[in-house]
Amino acid sequence: MRLGGRSSALSMVQAALATEALAALEIEVEFVPIRTEGDRDRTSSLRVIGGQGVFVRAVEEALIDREIDVAVHSAKDVPPVIAVETSLAAYLPRGDVRDALVSRDGAGLGELPAGARVGTGSRRRAAQAQYLNPELDIADIRGNVDTRIEKMLQGEYDAIIVAAAGLERLGRAASELLPIDLVMPSPGQGALVLQCRVEDAAMIGEIDHRPTSLSVTAERAMLRGLGAGCSLPLAALGGVRGGEVVLAGRLLSGDGSRRIELQRSGDDPEAVGAEVAETLMERGGGELLERESE
Repeated sequence: MRLGGRSSALSMVQAALATEALAALEIEVEFVPIRTEGDRDRTSSLRVIGGQGVFVRAVEEALIDREIDVAVHSAKDVPPVIAVETSLAAYLPRGDVRDALVSRDGAGLGELPAGARVGTGSRRRAAQAQYLNPELDIADIRGNVDTRIEKMLQGEYDAIIVAAAGLERLGRAASELLPIDLVMPSPGQGALVLQCRVEDAAMIGEIDHRPTSLSVTAERAMLRGLGAGCSLPLAALGGVRGGEVVLAGRLLSGDGSRRIELQRSGDDPEAVGAEVAETLMERGGGELLERESE
């Protein structure tokens, strides 16, 4: 099968993990690198050039056009609604869900001095970091993990915040792994997902890692329930406990000073995610959205 994905160093590692997983089905893989809009434009803010789907759309189109047979994505990059001709058929075992701080001098988030410039392309990371250390200068940053680290080492930033799973997969060290209760991850963070055409879903689904699938399905359902156009920073983390899906969700103001969070559990991950989204809005999310848009 032709496996499509981005051509960055991290994407190549992810492709190798997907290839290893597909080998359990006795499927031989040919990797097809695909340049996405996010790869072509490395300077504009992600919110300007297309938001969450900017690293996925070109790969998904190649799948629909039968240029590839299966795609591998970081689950956090996949928008809440995908093409109807396709299926997120299999999640691989999830990696570290946490965010990681990498700083020039090894300092942790709370140890950075006032005015320290911290790079992140995520409003969720920015809001939570700002809440924990209000005196930081949070600045937008683009590029793959190695590019961001290089920008920091060259003095453009004092620190950067990235996904811990990406650092680990590239063999890079973190200055600090940020506790989940303080910096809750993005929906799907740390997970890899295989997307295929609907007719191949049953076959690819044989390698689905069920605990990861249930957890991320709930997180994505929350994301859908809040609306693809939700302008607020949001975070979610699902899990499986005692046979039930447990989901924690968090909505934040732009500076992180206001937050609404709750946890729900149940048998159906879609229903749990929808309930968390609805309750977040009822408990002040709607008001928060209005204030942010003023």
